[in-house]
Amino acid sequence: MKRVVLGVSASIAAYKAATIVTKLKNQGVDVHVIMTQNSTQFITPLTMQILSENPVHVDVMTEPSVERINHIYLAQNSDLILIAPTTANTIGKIANGIADDMLSTVCMATPPSTPKFYAPAMNTKMYEQIITQENMAKLARYGYQEIKPVVERLACGDIGIGAMAKVPEIVDRVMAELNSVRV
Repeated sequence: MKRVVLGVSASIAAYKAATIVTKLKNQGVDVHVIMTQNSTQFITPLTMQILSENPVHVDVMTEPSVERINHIYLAQNSDLILIAPTTANTIGKIANGIADDMLSTVCMATPPSTPKFYAPAMNTKMYEQIITQENMAKLARYGYQEIKPVVERLACGDIGIGAMAKVPEIVDRVMAELNSVRV
């Protein structure tokens, strides 16, 4: 069974992560959810735990097992990392090597050969900001693959690029990678 770590950062699109979990589980994927502290204001860890049938990880300092270090275990025992939604904050942290929460720490500990995808979700101005674009260019150099956001009405009322990609596209990209033959 393939294992995916799904990182959820603090965007209104966090509620869509529940559907991502469900669709991946329906395809036989073992999903382990990591939520940033602020993402828990949009969707609860309990919801994600029920859907994933696995404990949800929020605090890097919580070690559920004395036999292993949680963030190292998750990073080294996953077939793919997916961060959906991904905020500008999370993009900046990972691109600049900041590991100050469970999600960014797992990303730092993930082997370079593990496929890594992220689906940005933010206001158009934030997405187009040169700092965000430079951070995403760094992520690309580090092997992260962007699942591009779409143009639609955003939570702030603006219409523009920044809405998280549609769930079926995200799931299709993940499944295509998991099912690809890696030599």
